[in-house]
This record gives sequence, structure tokens and C-alpha cells, in this order.
Amino acid sequence: MKKLFDELRGIEVAVIHPAGSDCNVLVDQLKRIGCRVKVLWPCPATVPPGTAVVFLYIPGQQGESAPWTATDCGAAMIALVDYENPTVLKGLLEANAHAVISKPFRPTGVLSTLVLARSVHGYEQRLLNKVSKLEETLRSRRMIERAVKLLAELRSVSDVEAYDQMRRQATNKRLSIVEVASMIVNASDVLDGMGPINR
Repeated sequence: MKKLFDELRGIEVAVIHPAGSDCNVLVDQLKRIGCRVKVLWPCPATVPPGTAVVFLYIPGQQGESAPWTATDCGAAMIALVDYENPTVLKGLLEANAHAVISKPFRPTGVLSTLVLARSVHGYEQRLLNKVSKLEETLRSRRMIERAVKLLAELRSVSDVEAYDQMRRQATNKRLSIVEVASMIVNASDVLDGMGPINR
């Protein structure tokens, strides 16, 4: 539990909400937790750099939503709402918020919501990183498969032998097999662009 509090102390928090008693309750509680709070209104075009958590007011009228989402700003987002209506619910979904606090704001619940939002955001980031790595692996496999086919056709060997030749070349040149595959594919693309070779 101590580690949890230590992680929250000193984090940059942006509260995007009109000034007033509701805003003050939230800001005071965040400061008690140990967060460094910046109050912004009207909603800025971008979130200040280094912001770890954004408390974003979702207005009940159309056309007043933030020009960015939680995904865009790379921070955990907690939506602040007056009430629930179709416009607010649409705004919540568009903002990609990780948690919600409804008015009237009270000191109780701010800490648990803050912890939950950061946890959900962290999990989301880990999933996005995994997806990115899987996409990169898939691109690499496709590159290798294409290079194997090109080399097998060029040298009139089997796919297995072409792959072994690429692996040996990668070892000899101290390159990854993906780099060797990329060189083969790029060379083939260049030659294709030059048209037929006259003999």
C-alpha cells in the first residue's frame, strides 16, 4: 500500500474543469494525495507534456468535447460528469476514459478512482505494446517468406535451402535474418523497377 501512495506522490495531474467549488474539492483532495495539480479551462488544444493523469470535464452539450482522447494524450483519463444523458455518454466513449467521477465531487472516492484509472491505463499500454510487437513479428515473417521465395527462384533451390543460405549469410555478416531478407527484397524491387535485362 505504501508503494501505491509513493507512486502517486509528485505525479503531474491536469484538471480540465471550470473554476468553482466542485473543482476546488477535487483539486484539494488531489493535493492531499500528493499530486502536482494544474487546473486548465477552457479545454486546451493539447495536454501539457509529462501529464500522468487527466481529469476531464465532459459537458452535457454537443460540440464542447476535447479535441483529443486518452489514447492521443498518453495519460490515464478520468471523466468528470454532471449527469448522464446521451451526449455525455457519447462524450465518455469518444474520450476513451478509464474511469468516471460524477458530481457532486467528494473527497472520498478520488483516491480509489485515481488508482483504478492508472491501473487500467497501464494494462492498456501493455496490451498496445504487445500488439505492436506482434505486428512487427508478423511483418518480419512476411519479409522473410518473400525473400525465401525470391532466393529459391533465383538460385533454383528449395525454400528450405534458400532459408539456410539466408541464415548462413546473416551469421557471416553478423546481421539479423530479417535484415538479410530486407536486403534481398529491396534488391529485387530495384531490379524489377529497371525493367527486363537485355542479354
